[in-house]
Amino acid sequence: MTSLHLSVALVALSGGVAAAAAPCRAVSPAYTVALVELYTSQGCSSCPPADHWLSQLPAGQAQFRAVPLALHIGYWDYIGWKDPFARKEFNDRQSLLAERNRSGNVYTPEVFVGANELADWSHPGRFAAALAAVNGRAALANIELQAQWVAAGSEHDGAPQRLAVQARWSADASAHDPQLLLAVKRNGYVTEVRAGENRGETLRNDHVVRVWGGPFGPAQQPLMTELAVPAARGDATLVAIAQDARSGAVLQALELPLAACEAGALTPAAPERGVK
Repeated sequence: MTSLHLSVALVALSGGVAAAAAPCRAVSPAYTVALVELYTSQGCSSCPPADHWLSQLPAGQAQFRAVPLALHIGYWDYIGWKDPFARKEFNDRQSLLAERNRSGNVYTPEVFVGANELADWSHPGRFAAALAAVNGRAALANIELQAQWVAAGSEHDGAPQRLAVQARWSADASAHDPQLLLAVKRNGYVTEVRAGENRGETLRNDHVVRVWGGPFGPAQQPLMTELAVPAARGDATLVAIAQDARSGAVLQALELPLAACEAGALTPAAPERGVK
């Protein structure tokens, strides 16, 4: 996409010109939304039950005040199956969270709620209590998101879709080093695993993080950027995470479903290679 096209899309989001359709918009609530991070791998035989658990969470329902993410790590790739969704940034983030939780150990599946490790995530009562503890705190950051699709990936070459994003955000004065992270996740991936511990299995993955951007500082307001989103089937959701980089605390999380956003001339996206 040319820089002119990007400029027009971002100006449309800022209200400088009339967009073809109103951009999608989301605003964070007064309470803290719980960020649920599952660190997983398609090369890990103990991970499919955790993947299924994450898929079954009532994401998108009003009473579920959480943003679930599946962050695929790559340190099990050597076993025989290269996870197509793994990113080094997720390895690094998991290690940082483990260090801040004073465990120092990383493993899969591992779950963090509000940046705190939850070893017994599969216990419904303890998971609900962890969510309630986070939701019971007043938000230490405010986030407003707007987004608009500005170009499509090709169904033939799998070129990425382009997403123009505008974020206005602020953090409480108690945050020593506030940062904003942007992510895009998708649902509905189905993979036939042909090697490794899950050889012969067909795996379904939801809330899979495909884009990870930032960190962005608070100086530039509004934050206006463009994200390259890998072309694939399945609804996409934009996620913003405000955090204190010094303490590791998650100050607020917000998600914006993109299914109804202005798509322009978007064409059906091609599936990921090796993923149906």
